[in-house]
Amino acid sequence: MPTSLIYVNPSGMITPMPKTLPTVDMSAPVCCAPVAAGPMSDVDALHVALRLKALADPARVKIMSFLFSSPNGEENSSELAAALSLTESTVSHHLTQLRQAGLIESERRGMNVYHHPHRDAMGALCVVLDPNCCP
Repeated sequence: MPTSLIYVNPSGMITPMPKTLPTVDMSAPVCCAPVAAGPMSDVDALHVALRLKALADPARVKIMSFLFSSPNGEENSSELAAALSLTESTVSHHLTQLRQAGLIESERRGMNVYHHPHRDAMGALCVVLDPNCCP
């Protein structure tokens, strides 16, 4: 079985890669050797793939771009929806995917939830993809 089509499931068994990737704890930034350093383990490849999958949607890329460029360093869900011409439920769905991937952090303040990029997680992902990208 080619390694690109397998993963290690939560019970530690090597199984075929499902269409929907499994849920794993991604609260900490990705931490593994850079892709260019040599073959990755199945577990490391899965952790990188899950984060990249979270970014593999134009709306999520736009949300990340908006959060990174926000003068306040954070935005609430309704501000994001208005700025990106998306419904609040659509933005909420995308924010959940980004939060589960550990790429954003959210904080409730009163009736609003404010979101900001998890800069360490994004920086770690960049370094894993290209160790020369970030000083």
